[in-house]
Amino acid sequence: MAATKFFKLNTGALIPAIGLGTWQSPPGEVKRAVSHALQVGYRHIDCAWVYGNEDEVGQGLKEAFAAGVKREDVFITTKLWCTYHSRAEENLEKSLKSLGVDYVDLYLMHWPCPMNPHGNDPKFPKLPDGTRDLDKSWTHIQTWLGLEKLLQTGKVKAIGVSNYSVKFLEELLQHATITPAVNQIENHPYLPQQEIVDFCKNKGIHISAYSPLGSTGSPLFKDDVIQSIASKHSVSVGTILLSYHVARGSSVLPKSVTPSRIEENFKIVDLKEEEMKELEAIHKNKGLSRFVYPAFGVNFGFPDKQ
Repeated sequence: MAATKFFKLNTGALIPAIGLGTWQSPPGEVKRAVSHALQVGYRHIDCAWVYGNEDEVGQGLKEAFAAGVKREDVFITTKLWCTYHSRAEENLEKSLKSLGVDYVDLYLMHWPCPMNPHGNDPKFPKLPDGTRDLDKSWTHIQTWLGLEKLLQTGKVKAIGVSNYSVKFLEELLQHATITPAVNQIENHPYLPQQEIVDFCKNKGIHISAYSPLGSTGSPLFKDDVIQSIASKHSVSVGTILLSYHVARGSSVLPKSVTPSRIEENFKIVDLKEEEMKELEAIHKNKGLSRFVYPAFGVNFGFPDKQ
């Protein structure tokens, strides 16, 4: 079936189960991908200022809106980058201008890792020794309190976090007035992150899964268990990997700029309980694999990295 399913956030808003991811989408192809996705039924676009392609995402949105897609029907997420932790509204304004919209439906703290806002690079400042130039005078808790204030502006409908472990969320929730609506994390059968998924469920925080198909050339596509389930349903391995998240109650963000793949990624199937058990057992046999772990020099509290 086509993915018209939604999940309810703790704000009462509905987040579409399948969204188009735009990370690493090449220049010159993002506009077409966003426009095509929206015109074939997607209603969820995931972006970030640091991706460097929000101008093109905005062009794709404009084209889709001109073709009859309504802004109010599209769920747009973007993210606050690490060098703007003490200047959240400034970073938000850059994204809104590029995207060509007055508000976003969800604004996430991309990583709980403040970096020097006046360093030698606007996105990835480094110290002379080559290590990441972190802003040790600022904390992710201060950043969160700044995001809470943004809600009053009407420019964001909901706020959340990304790449948060149980340790960092526990720290945050001690000081937060508003519970994050979403925690967007790397998630797939090789990295189920069950401890944070369960913690978020208990706190009413929705999980959004990025890199659901793993990395480029991902071993997930060659996994015999996943291939076997795919053949039973007569669908692709990718369809099974995306359906796994929806069955877990998570929204999922596959990324592609290829029209046929964008359409294929919008299809999900209902997985049986025993199939979910098989998928959930894969990491016990194959081990855990995290594909996204930037060299920030910060211990984010992920159990697989301790």
